[in-house]
Amino acid sequence: MKDIDKQRIENAVREILLAIGEDPDRAGLLDTPSRVARMYEEITSGYAQTAAEPLSKVFDEGGSGLVLEKDISFSSTCEHHLMPFFGKVHIAYLPNGKVVGLSKLARVVEVFSKRLQLQERLNAQIADSIFSELGAKGVMVVIEAEHTCMTARGVKKVGSKTVTTAVRGDMPESLQAQILALC
Repeated sequence: MKDIDKQRIENAVREILLAIGEDPDRAGLLDTPSRVARMYEEITSGYAQTAAEPLSKVFDEGGSGLVLEKDISFSSTCEHHLMPFFGKVHIAYLPNGKVVGLSKLARVVEVFSKRLQLQERLNAQIADSIFSELGAKGVMVVIEAEHTCMTARGVKKVGSKTVTTAVRGDMPESLQAQILALC
């Protein structure tokens, strides 16, 4: 994806301010269009990245059992309302002779969370990339998140969380239950 057009974003934010009856030239709002453009550059930076890069440096490890990296914090942007959702990602995989540095799993989360997203798609993208790039025997990804499009507007159910799972490959139900208990 090409670089974002900051000027177009600034113009659009200025139009939004006018549309809600604000004065974009008043002191408190003067730099808001520029700040919002920089924010969108940051929160959509995942489009310029792939999961293959952080998962490319692997280590041979023949005897490794289940690997579980839990409580990886993330924030993303809901594509339906352009509002944030945030929470924790738990990634479990059964290596097939190769493991990756643990920080690389967090980087995969960043690649996909820094895009306009749905939680269900985010879950699938993380699981698919780890399964395919590492050639893992099995992968399970659990995400629990709070969506501000549900807590700050609409039904306003503050504190409610959405939990999604994605399973790929050979991940027996008994192991899935164990992983969920550990998360």
